[in-house]
Amino acid sequence: MAPIRNARTIFNSVPTGYPIPGKTTVYDDTKTIDIGNTPLNGGFVLKTLVLSVDPYLRGRMRAPNDKSYAPPFTLGEPLISHGIGVVVRSENAKAQVGSHVYGLMCHQEYNVFKDLESEGLIIIENKEGLPWSVYVGAAGMPGKTAYFAWKEYSKAKKGEVAFVTTGGGPVGSFVIQLAKLDGLKVIASAGSDEKVAFMKSIGADVAFNYKTMKTAEVLEKEGPVDVYWDNVGGETLDAALMAANVNARFIECGMISGYNTGGQPVKNLMQVIAKCITLQGFLVGPLETKYNTEFYATIPKKLRSGEIKYTEELIDGL
Repeated sequence: MAPIRNARTIFNSVPTGYPIPGKTTVYDDTKTIDIGNTPLNGGFVLKTLVLSVDPYLRGRMRAPNDKSYAPPFTLGEPLISHGIGVVVRSENAKAQVGSHVYGLMCHQEYNVFKDLESEGLIIIENKEGLPWSVYVGAAGMPGKTAYFAWKEYSKAKKGEVAFVTTGGGPVGSFVIQLAKLDGLKVIASAGSDEKVAFMKSIGADVAFNYKTMKTAEVLEKEGPVDVYWDNVGGETLDAALMAANVNARFIECGMISGYNTGGQPVKNLMQVIAKCITLQGFLVGPLETKYNTEFYATIPKKLRSGEIKYTEELIDGL
């Protein structure tokens, strides 16, 4: 087999503010791969089908000496995120040709892996027949983020009030539905009227556009808040602190309002003491061992049946 194109998206420069396609990231189609003759040494070749683009990737677009919980991308090398690929050549008995594989992979058309275990990869059987893209969304890392942390930290009780930010996104919309399944009243915010309509359609009791309504006023009317799912930080976190009930649980998933600005200040942290608030940060990885089997045994079925609803934004190509 003659060499074929192995296009990729590379990390080209550290951004100041928002990343700029063509500057921060660059599409490169100069690389090739000889699938039939590339040495595998017991490994396998994976053809990329779907790649996720998640908010945390912004944090990896940084200088190599800047510390964080995830390693920085390497300048001149491809971006890396969760993806689904299909095995097209293999010398590994656990990764047969035609198998679909999930895990972290480079943003390029083909990747070579030495095995599943050391690379943190798993085989996805997809008995429910879901689109493969769902396995990097609601049935992938975003869905796991919502499911694992809600199970572990919400301590939800029927009749309580939950406030969910970025409720129109893959994590927030999943959390809305988990909260409703547990019998909570759900307040949810997003940044467009279209997303507000979606949040209402999946069960949010109070859905609002934070760009046209004041979060603090909504929470004062509809609260107090027992469980706060925070994806944004900044002013919204401040408003939630003021609206929190005694013994509220704050699940800190992200603070996207400051990702491109170097962070946003929070003024009301004294409320953590005054209201005995539990402020819980988390990463999805450490919870994998506890919840991964349960997640794959239950969530794809709920997605297939429509018990849990989701939306996707799909873009073709690198």
